[in-house]
This record gives sequence, C-alpha cells and structure tokens, in this order.
Amino acid sequence: MSRSFSLAHLTVLSLTPPEMTVLAHKLGYDSIGIRLMPASPEGPAYPLMDDPSMLAETLARMADTGISVFDLEIIRLNETFDVKNYLSFFEVGAKLGAKAMLVAGDDPDESRLISSFAALCEAAAPFGLTADLEFMPWTKVPNLRCAIHVVKSAGCANGGILVDALHFARSDSHYEDLQMVPTEWLHYAQMCDAPAKIPDTDESLIYTARCERLLPGEGGIDLHGLFNRLPPQIPVSLEIPNMHRIPLMGLEEWSRQALAAGRSILAQQDADKERPAA
Repeated sequence: MSRSFSLAHLTVLSLTPPEMTVLAHKLGYDSIGIRLMPASPEGPAYPLMDDPSMLAETLARMADTGISVFDLEIIRLNETFDVKNYLSFFEVGAKLGAKAMLVAGDDPDESRLISSFAALCEAAAPFGLTADLEFMPWTKVPNLRCAIHVVKSAGCANGGILVDALHFARSDSHYEDLQMVPTEWLHYAQMCDAPAKIPDTDESLIYTARCERLLPGEGGIDLHGLFNRLPPQIPVSLEIPNMHRIPLMGLEEWSRQALAAGRSILAQQDADKERPAA
C-alpha cells in the first residue's frame, strides 16, 4: 500500500517552515505540518500570517520540492476563544494548500467548548480545512470518548478527531472507542512511541509529549494494534520530539530514522494482513 508520511513541526521545531520543506524533500517525506501558533504561551511558533517574506519563501520551497503542507498547529479552544481572531490563520492555510488544523480543547465549560468547535469548523470550511480535535489527558478533552462527544455534538462535516498514539496509550481510551468513530472523522493520525509505564502527573505527561518521545518500535505503545484499527490509508504524521537524543544525532538523522521506523511499522502491519491464515 502507498502510505503518506508527514514531518510534524514538533519533531524539528528549531527549523523554519522553508528549512523543514527542504529537509522533508531530502528524506522522502510527502508533506510537513507547520506550527503557526504556539502550544504554550511562551512556546516557539512561526506565524506566517505576520511574516510575508517567510510565507513567500515557504511557498517557493514547496514549489521547488513538491512537498505539501498537510496540517497547521495549533488552535486552542479556551474560555476566551473568538473565531474572528483566526481569519488570517485560515487564509494562510489556504495559500499553503493545507488540509487540516490541529485543535486542542482547554475550555472547562463543555457547552461553550462545543459551540467554539462548531464555530471553528464553520469558519474554516470555506478555506478547505478540517478541524481535528486532539484529545490529550491533561486537557479538557482528556480521552477519545470526550472527543467523540464534542465532534458529534458540533455536527460539522469538516470536524474530525486526531489520534496521537502517545495520547491514546496514556489516556483512558480503548480500542472499543475507536469503533465508535466514523471513518470520515479520521483525516490523519500521529505516530511515535514511548515507554510502557505511564507517568502519574500531568507535568510528566506533558514533558514526555513535548521532550522525550521515542522512535516507533522503541517503546511500549501497541502501534500495530492501534494502526490496525485506523483506516488503512490514513496519512501519518511523525511527531517525535526528543530533547536528549536529537542534539547528539542531529535533526536530519533523527528525522531520517523516524521515517524509516514509521514505514517499518506499517509495512509489517500490511504484511501481516496479507499473510494467509493458518
């Protein structure tokens, strides 16, 4: 099967979008994800909405290499969310040809969170963007069941759920929950690995997610079990930051090994499916 792999910005967050584009092409990725807005107040991001020169350079590198932009990060739905503040985000997304937006749910008011998600979906639809809600155990959408409830309640055609292997394994989410997710809600998935032992504090969960992920196959996450239950051709974003190993190995080699490991996991999965039953 032909698989599409995207290089997530968190894996190589020190690189600008043009630099990412060149690296992704060199290593054989199909696309990249760009962090236009920070994940935390002081976190790094590349707001191309406010940097026409870098936007133009990104578009030029995309044209040179054939690398596309798959997803944009990150829109956080909190108590003060106002969709009118994101018009330039949508416009840049359309210029880049992006397909998806990564969304986090931080609002403790469930009704308002659902309304905000619906407003985001409706505003982004004319720009060809899906809104993909990522459940994370330390947010107000802590597991897959909660994400299903929000997306179903919002009832928007371009609403979806982003399954990150790390968060699936470390939240109260189960394979039975995946059976409740319509295929059309699953626009892409994120792959990485991590130790099997689950941290017992939010701080430790966040640290692993942002600083200490492992290459697919190195840890204790059941990647075969998870991806066997996702649509067979789902695009895969490799989001694998590791603040200890990347400085030793270098971003290029780490990203190369990430792609090789991701391909190996899915190749083995495909081989298992094609093997005749005993």
